[in-house]
Amino acid sequence: MNPAAGAVEPLSPQDRFRGILLGTAVGDALGLPTEGIPPQRAKRLFGDTWRHRLVINRGMISDDTEHTLFVAQSLLSHPRSPEMFGRRLAWALRWWLVSLPAGVGFATLRSILRLWIGFRPAGSGVYSAGNGPAMRVAPIGAFFASSADRVDDFVCAATKVTHTDPKALTGAKAVAYLAAWSVRADLRERPSPQEWIDLLRSAGPDDEEWLDLLGALSTAHDQTLTVRDFACSLGLAKGVTGYVYHTVPIVVYAWLRHFGDFAGTLKAVLDCGGDTDTTGAIAGALAGAVVGGRGIPAQWIDGIMDWPRSPGLLLRVADRLADASHGAVAPSPVRYFWPALPLRNLFFLLVVLLHGLRRVAPPH
Repeated sequence: MNPAAGAVEPLSPQDRFRGILLGTAVGDALGLPTEGIPPQRAKRLFGDTWRHRLVINRGMISDDTEHTLFVAQSLLSHPRSPEMFGRRLAWALRWWLVSLPAGVGFATLRSILRLWIGFRPAGSGVYSAGNGPAMRVAPIGAFFASSADRVDDFVCAATKVTHTDPKALTGAKAVAYLAAWSVRADLRERPSPQEWIDLLRSAGPDDEEWLDLLGALSTAHDQTLTVRDFACSLGLAKGVTGYVYHTVPIVVYAWLRHFGDFAGTLKAVLDCGGDTDTTGAIAGALAGAVVGGRGIPAQWIDGIMDWPRSPGLLLRVADRLADASHGAVAPSPVRYFWPALPLRNLFFLLVVLLHGLRRVAPPH
């Protein structure tokens, strides 16, 4: 790999799927300890080096990776029907809430409660422009890389189960389109800014706010702004919020500016602060789609201490997605020991609470 030249080595579809799922987990785990902290405060607390630090020198995943895994497993269960896919994803979200996760977005929580009282997946979402859908749809883009209509149908199903604001769908489409492009075109070199802007425009061609953001992205590229400077130009000096039209522009700008450099892409996004586990997860997925699993620093993968939703499970799911997308195997979800999840989540909650105490300690 040659990050300086913005080019990567030839990759198999399997390795790109591995890059998406492992990249999501790495970005999520690295960003989790600084979630919600302004960048200046995060730097004083933890310094300039991005490494795992949630449990001493180890990291754990959060809902960003879990929801991406749910989407992947739902694709493996129902790759031909968006409706059946949406139902499978809805049940995954229902049982996820029962397993006592440490953190749940408010829109997602309301949507899952609506599912439990009988709302159908197509009508359970609430009006929110949060970044939940954008954080989980990269596998859809990779899986249906050669079929734009299928990408749209499945991204719509994955979005509406929790979010109904059209902006949430536009942001999710943008992420899925970039993942699909990486796989379909076997991207190895940095694409032209015009190709990049045109693809993003197709995610929301009639949304004036989205088109204005694309103008800002184009200007930032022309002025060679750093990702941090671009964030500041959007009024995000204190951190990237959970609003999808803040999250996605920052991530996609980092994707192009640091094309072919996984660590550089992730660091640029995490240095912006704010909702770092989600921005890290999306950036990790998109950068991973470009560099593949082998392009992710090994110490960042090995440093994830989690089970049963472990890096090993993500590898197995990625490999099956790759095989199923090419018809090499009959699609079927990967089994794992899910009864351990409530105990794991209680441990995770304890870790998060202890880590929260560190956040309130000096230096301020």
